[in-house]
Amino acid sequence: MNSPGKALEMASGEWDWEQGKRTVLLSTAPKAAYFWQEEPQVSPDGESFAAIVRLEDESFTMRVNDLEWEERYEKAWFPRFAPDGRLSCLVMSDDEWTMSVDGVSWEERFGFIWGTMFGAGGQIHAAIQQDMRYGMAVDGVPWEELFENANEFALSGDGKKSAAVVQVKSLKQADLEGFRSNIFSLAVEGSRAWDTDFMNLWTPVFDERGGGRVACQARLNPFEYTIVVSGEPWPATYNCVWAPAFDPATGALAAPVRQGGRWGMAVDAALQWAPRYYQCWEQQWSRDGKKLWAVVAPEYGKFTVACNDALWTETFPAVSDLVLSPAGDRAAALCCRINADYRVVVDGAAWQGLWDMAWKPVFSPDGRHVAALVQTKGCFTYLVDDKPAGETFSRAWPPFFSKDSSSVLLRGIQGNALVRIVLLLKDII
Repeated sequence: MNSPGKALEMASGEWDWEQGKRTVLLSTAPKAAYFWQEEPQVSPDGESFAAIVRLEDESFTMRVNDLEWEERYEKAWFPRFAPDGRLSCLVMSDDEWTMSVDGVSWEERFGFIWGTMFGAGGQIHAAIQQDMRYGMAVDGVPWEELFENANEFALSGDGKKSAAVVQVKSLKQADLEGFRSNIFSLAVEGSRAWDTDFMNLWTPVFDERGGGRVACQARLNPFEYTIVVSGEPWPATYNCVWAPAFDPATGALAAPVRQGGRWGMAVDAALQWAPRYYQCWEQQWSRDGKKLWAVVAPEYGKFTVACNDALWTETFPAVSDLVLSPAGDRAAALCCRINADYRVVVDGAAWQGLWDMAWKPVFSPDGRHVAALVQTKGCFTYLVDDKPAGETFSRAWPPFFSKDSSSVLLRGIQGNALVRIVLLLKDII
């Protein structure tokens, strides 16, 4: 899990929040010297435009506004801005892969690298393969031990610890009996963290209160699933389970579980929501642990949101991207009809308008306001508390609220120009 929201909130205090519209870059179009330009990105503060470019000598580099990195690469992909504004890109030179950050490559080289993740403390993590063994690298330093197989990479909330599901026993091809003997366990910071092995593990989740607790979904045998915490399985087993979530206040652990063909919610292995749903997932706790939210399907093909097992009144063909206010007392999500007719839903009420696409809603720090980026017929725009922000773009990126919740930052391309717009909420709503 990669959730650098805290780092973004901290960094946003240093951004330019002067009200108004400013052109940052006159043209984001490819320059004449580029064979092509791809994977455009805009920094969180809206001050930088970046894209991979291929040059006349067939090498690749990163364009940042009107300049290019000095380094040249044989290949480049997955450029991403960190919450603090640094630009990372996965690059290859001399048939070896590494990470470049602001145009300076890590010294260590790998057989392959992917899955960039940013820690709240400024760390940059990535999954790596070296000599057909797998693990993670943190700020250029690989795990001391790599494994035959590693997947389901995750970070702690402060970004100081990384984890992955790892294979701890070798298998020959088509060795079904060996697979059934339990070959997966958990590694944290490159060392095996649990003595117990499982047929399968998924979605490691850290207890954000500290103490080193990690929980996973686990498959015990071909027919039974459960949740494992610090290597210890829950005493109960289920037909299936989804990813667990720790209560940030108490450390209680909630997980959707399937029994008798229906889904419910278990907390610390005890059923809290009866198995009455066709689906139940994306659960999240409020900050004080008093509210537990989830996306549920009370009927086949009808989805909504539940809070403490109480449903929103309206149902929809699909619900996704559940997000809570900072305190967790409010919720917003997206609903749609088979990847069409997207709508933003806040506290159970759908906003006006149907959209070809919509992105995860964003709450203001004080929890009173919601903004969302939406798109229809190739035109992007922003909504704030169900009111249009009044600007349209040919491409845009998600909005940000100021720390005092008085303003919203919009970032997008109009014509070929990158513009950043700071609007006072009182002028929109």
